[in-house]
Parts: sequence; structure tokens; C-alpha cells
Amino acid sequence: MRRMGTKKIVYSALMASLIAVATMVIHIPSAFHGYIHLGDGLVLMSSILLGPLAGSAAAGVGSMMADLLSGYAFYAPITLIVKALAAMGAGLLYKKLTRKSGSTTFRLFPFLSAGMICSGIVTGGYFLFELVVYGKSAALLNIPPNLVQNVFSLITAGTLLPFLLSRKEFKDLSFQKER
Repeated sequence: MRRMGTKKIVYSALMASLIAVATMVIHIPSAFHGYIHLGDGLVLMSSILLGPLAGSAAAGVGSMMADLLSGYAFYAPITLIVKALAAMGAGLLYKKLTRKSGSTTFRLFPFLSAGMICSGIVTGGYFLFELVVYGKSAALLNIPPNLVQNVFSLITAGTLLPFLLSRKEFKDLSFQKER
């Protein structure tokens, strides 16, 4: 069990790094202060591959690091919270929906359900933050780009997850009981 714990920590750190890189490398600025990127697809993937706790830690830290390293330091604290909560919600729902079958393969309905939860938390979290900081108009203006970002996230994760979940390394990791 100790070996698996170490493996999960290493995979979590790797996923946090991948999230940061995927967020920073290709990003398209959106209407106000955000940008469209591939990192949120990995946020969703981290919650499914690593489970709710490790996945949310990787998602929050990786996304926050991307903000800190790419000039969006003002957003870093809210990004840590929003992305961690999004991954936690998605991971818990995916785990609950797949627990009954015991299957470790990619399942579309649980994936889409988890993706919708993740997307809703991210869009809602940033909306509330921007509502307080910038006002109603700016917060509303950023909803459409956030929804586009959510679609890119689902496509990214939906493309990669079937392959990754078929690998023994991730089957052992993602369905391990978290403490």
C-alpha cells in the first residue's frame, strides 16, 4: 500500500505539471481577462485518473502555477480554489457513477456528467469572482468564453481518457481507495 501511495503522489505532481504546461503553452485570450487553453481538460482528467482528493490537489496547484507563471497572478488564489473544487466535484460524481458497475474502462455517461459538474463549478466560480471584482457586465461578458473553454475541456479529456483508462498503470491508480 505504501508503494501505491508514493506512486499516486508522483502521478499527482506529474499531472499538476502537465496541467500548468497545457494551460500556458497554447492559450487564446478571451473577452476580458481569461483565456482558452487545454489545461482544463487535464483538470477533469486528473479527477478521474487520480480520484477526487489527489485529482483536486493536482488540478488546483497546476492551474494556480500556470496563472502565476503566465502573468495572471491576481487570479491565482481563486484559480486554486475553483479548479480544486471543480476536480473534487467531478471526481466524486465519476467515482459514484462508476462504483456500481466496478468497470475501470471509459464510460461516456459518467464522464459527461462529471464534465458538466466540473464545467459548472469553473464557470460559476469565475463568474462570482468577476462579479465581485469587475462588476456584472464584465462577469456576464466572460460566460461565453468560459463555456467555449468547457467544450474544449470535454473534447480534450474525452479524447485522451479512453486510452489512459485502458492502461494498467492508471486502472490501478484511479480506482484505488483514497484515505
